[in-house]
Amino acid sequence: MPASSGSSSRALSAILPLITSNQPYEAHQKARTFASRYAKSGQYDTAIDVLFQSARELLKAGQQGSGTDLACYLIDVYENKGESVNDDSRGKLTQLIALTGSSGTWRKTIVDRTIAWSAKHGTCPSGDQDLHHYIGELLYKDGALDAAEPHLLAAGKRDSARLLAQVFIEWFETGGMPGNFALRGTLPYLESGNILAAKTFIMQFVNKLLPARPSLASPLQSSRIPVDDSSEVVFTSDSAVNFCQLAVLTCQRANGEKNKGIRESWVRLCGTYQAKGGVLASKEVRAAMQEIATLYFAIPPPRTQPDNPFGAMLSSMLGGGPAGAPERRVLSPGLSRPNTLGLD
Repeated sequence: MPASSGSSSRALSAILPLITSNQPYEAHQKARTFASRYAKSGQYDTAIDVLFQSARELLKAGQQGSGTDLACYLIDVYENKGESVNDDSRGKLTQLIALTGSSGTWRKTIVDRTIAWSAKHGTCPSGDQDLHHYIGELLYKDGALDAAEPHLLAAGKRDSARLLAQVFIEWFETGGMPGNFALRGTLPYLESGNILAAKTFIMQFVNKLLPARPSLASPLQSSRIPVDDSSEVVFTSDSAVNFCQLAVLTCQRANGEKNKGIRESWVRLCGTYQAKGGVLASKEVRAAMQEIATLYFAIPPPRTQPDNPFGAMLSSMLGGGPAGAPERRVLSPGLSRPNTLGLD
């Protein structure tokens, strides 16, 4: 029998033997009854231990429904207690998420509840970074590439960006355009203000892309072009991949409205690549470019969605922004991202 605290041992001695004797329903009901009694009397830690150990053993026994229900009850107790995201609470939930398995919707139920709780009681409004990374990696190992993507983007850690590059390379090899995957990793990281993650992602993506598909190397410029000690550009035959590399380098040098040369470089970069058409001229990518223009270069958004986004961005940069528009996020000089995001 797993070790337990002295105050929870009485309850667990009545619950856990029921699981080993193939009476999961009775064990589930007893766990809820004991946990409810402890929680109502303010003995939250005891209720947590009862729920965690009972859920863990039920999941090990293949009782996903009962185990998931107790895991969600555990999160309810965390909520009532006001439990913060820490190594212990995070560790308990990741254990249960791993044990739930990939079949059915049980894992997603726990994941959704866990992320919502961590967003409320952690330091990051999109959910705890470490939880997001753990979940993203777990889903990737299960082959659920599409489900892993949002968690690795939300995690925003360098390891998450590296893994996301691997996810997209494997996904690309099953079909699709490399530029679409490059944009799906680079633009969200830039929009969240996380240049480090954006840079890590696009460098890893390009480094993995060309060995996997040598035909994508640019016939005009096949060698790497060093930019500084830690940056380089590798031109490919895919315009979107090239744009992502140059966008990250340009945003690295942004300083709001103070560096007019870099602001103009951003506008020219967007205009040049949008003129090539394809995905770079799509409504979604144009909107992301405008968001980035405001965040890094203090270029206000146009009053309405323009037919000519390049011209509108240029007009905004020269003082033609909308009157009475809501205040927009703008990175302060020297910051790679807004402090409020809590990203790695």
